Amino acid sequence: MNKQELIERMANKTGLTKKDCGAALDSLLSAVTQALQKGEAVRLAGFGSFEVKHRASRVGRNPRTMQSVEIPAQTAPVFKAGAVLKECVKGQGT
Repeated sequence: MNKQELIERMANKTGLTKKDCGAALDSLLSAVTQALQKGEAVRLAGFGSFEVKHRASRVGRNPRTMQSVEIPAQTAPVFKAGAVLKECVKGQGT
């Protein structure tokens, strides 16, 4: 499902216009992005949490040459699914 399909489903489910649903979705994504940029976690009960993880630098290996390569430290966004979402995906939820 892409963003446009998600907006269509939101509009069908809520009765709002696609334009309003698009604006709401954009606002949600912007708020989550801004919180992550500040290093804050975003927790949505029953759905999951978005947070920023810091990965230390490490030594990797180039599979073609088998040569050691330094992989620099980085900061990455991560999503962790909540219990309700996990159960729904398993087919046990509503």
